[in-house]
This record gives sequence, structure tokens and C-alpha cells, in this order.
Amino acid sequence: MAPDAQGVSLANVAVPSRTELYVDRRFLPLADRFFAMYRQSNQGGGALVAYLGGEKVLDIWAGYADRDRRWDHDTVSLSFSTGKGVASTVVHRLAERGLVDYDAPVARYWPEFAAAGKESITVRELMSHRAGLHKVRGLVPHPTDLMNYDSVVAALAATTPDKRRLKGPGYHAVTYGWLVAELVARVVGRPFVDVVEAEIAGPLGVDEFWYRVPEPDRGRIAKLFPHINPAGVNWSLASTVLSHVGPTRGLAEAAMPDGFDVMVRNPAVYDAVMPGWNGVFSARALAKMYGAIANGGVIDGAVFLKESTIEQMATIQTRDRDYVLAIRPNWTLGYHPPIIAARRQPQHAIGHYGVGGSGAYADLATGLSLAFTTNRLGSAVTALGDLRLAKLGAEAQELVRRI
Repeated sequence: MAPDAQGVSLANVAVPSRTELYVDRRFLPLADRFFAMYRQSNQGGGALVAYLGGEKVLDIWAGYADRDRRWDHDTVSLSFSTGKGVASTVVHRLAERGLVDYDAPVARYWPEFAAAGKESITVRELMSHRAGLHKVRGLVPHPTDLMNYDSVVAALAATTPDKRRLKGPGYHAVTYGWLVAELVARVVGRPFVDVVEAEIAGPLGVDEFWYRVPEPDRGRIAKLFPHINPAGVNWSLASTVLSHVGPTRGLAEAAMPDGFDVMVRNPAVYDAVMPGWNGVFSARALAKMYGAIANGGVIDGAVFLKESTIEQMATIQTRDRDYVLAIRPNWTLGYHPPIIAARRQPQHAIGHYGVGGSGAYADLATGLSLAFTTNRLGSAVTALGDLRLAKLGAEAQELVRRI
């Protein structure tokens, strides 16, 4: 891409690629901060893309996708809970056309869901983590059974909801994806992955919204490192101990199934459909989806969502304490407010971050969307997360305020 009045080509930076990076001149400080994160091979690699007012202002990448492979323009990565935001957007596209009623019981669309006292749980409650179905630990007999979509959704339909749901939300850290996916599949009468292609990838003109990665594209996936184990401790031991300790019991139940640390590195995950954590995306894809949301639902001159739908998406559904996270996340309909490393937080923004560092969001007040994908899970202290996206977001927000 040639330089113009607003942008500057970064083809000469020391990051080999088959296509050129692009940065709007106003966002050069953000690009500098990003490139500083990937000076050494042990920092892995990543990509950062931003839109402002429906126009792309940043598209950069750096570092390593694997030990001997640079991160390139077409590299994608497993992004964990970042995929919940994409799955939620599918529901909103359907609701906009009257195919889903937020206040209808989930069982209207998925009759088996009514079992075990769940007949009155609504779509709105499900999408704001108030269905009481947070437990993934012990949900199926064997760890690899989590890769069997039909077995998992049948188990969730048969599960008795946690009574704490009546007092507040409980983050459905892994189960949320299956619940939303089956709701969508029942409404449309087609597999969830097909609906994602029709409702998200197709309208946006971007392929990389994958919960089942096409075989020819698997060579593009960045290798994750280091291990996801908390503080490097054996996963089985850590998850078992945490599941018996009061303050951490909910988190272990919701996010630490047996064998999860091994399963995330099993190539079979790219054949499975586990939308709560196994989404594989490019930052370019995520930024464009959130770019449409941030720009009143319009991108490339086409309407992706109505403004009235976006207002519903961004309305906080509960301010109560989350019994899994032990904080007040202020859940909206499938998203959370983005967290940035600044005293001043976005006041009207939605998105979803994932364990390990990836994430994306839309700021409805400024028209900014930002997406970050990476294969370096967390920091030297913990693989569960770090401040990279929070710091990049703070820089981006400050730059937008100056424009």
C-alpha cells in the first residue's frame, strides 16, 4: 500500500512480510508501542488492527508465529474467550430479524433445555451469564469428550442450574459458547459454523472467523506458548486444589476442566466446535466486525447491524457481583466493557478479551475498534493474562481523544 495523506507505509521496518503493514500517521505512537513488544523471539508474535469511524487506520504484525516462522499478514491464532463476542454477534444479527427474542425462554428454541428446572431461563439471562450453567468441570466423563459437540450440548441441556444464578451472574467461561451455538443452530436449523459464515464472515467479506479451521488454512495458525498452567503448576493438581477452595471454586468449575492444558495443544481442537474458547481469528477479522459495531453498524457502506440493535447489545444487564469471578463485570448481552490501563475507562464500549492476551472491542462513543491477537500466552508470571491489550487500548484511546 502506497503512502498517502493519512497513512504511511511501513514496508521498511525490520519485520519481513509478503504484504505491507499500514499505519495512519495519527496512530504511529500506537504502532511504536506494539512493535516494542516483539523485539525478541521469546516474546512470540502478534497482530494489531484498528478502525476509526469505519475506516481502517492500523494493520500491523510482528514477531514469531513459531520458533522458525515469522508472524505474517495471514497468520491466525487461537484466541480463547475472544470468540464469545463473535458468537454473541451472531445472535444479535438473528434477533434483529425477529428470529430470536431476548426475553423468550431458551427452551422455546431448544426444547430439551427445559429439563432440570430450566424452562423459564431466557435468552437474555443466558447471554448475561445468569443461566447457572457455568460448570464445565465434570460436565462430561472424559476430557476429550469436550470435543464432542453433541455430547456437550446434551449434557448442558440435562444439567440442573446453579441456584446462585438468582442472586447474580456466574461467568460461563467455557460453556457459554456451546449454549449460544446450540441456540443459534436450533433457531436457524443449520450447524453453528455455517451460520457464522453466513452472518459474520460473508457480510464482512473476511474469512477468518473459524470455530472449525479449514484443513488448507491450518498451516497459518500460530503456535501457542508457554503452557497455560497457572504459575507453571501441574494443571491437574492446580485445578483440583482450586476447585476445593472457597474463593476459587467457581473459577475452577467454570474454566478448569481436567485435561484442558493438554487439549488446547491437541490438533483435534481445530476440528471441534467449542465457541467459548477455540475460536481462531485474525486481528483483521475481529477489528472489522467491531469496526462495524463502533460505527453505528455500518462498514464498507453496508449495514451490518442497526443502531437500535447495537444499543441493546451494549446495555448493561446486571451490575451484581459475579459468583465465579468475584467481581462486578457489568455484563451486557454477550460482551463486557473493555479494560484499559488508564484511570479513564471507555464509558460506552463492548468487546471480549480472551485468556492469554488476545481480545477486541468497539468504543461506541468514539467510533474506535481495536483487535489484538497473539500466541504468547500472558506474562512470565502467569499465562492467564497480562496488560498488553490494556496498554495498547490506553494508547489508542488517548490518540483518539486528541483527534
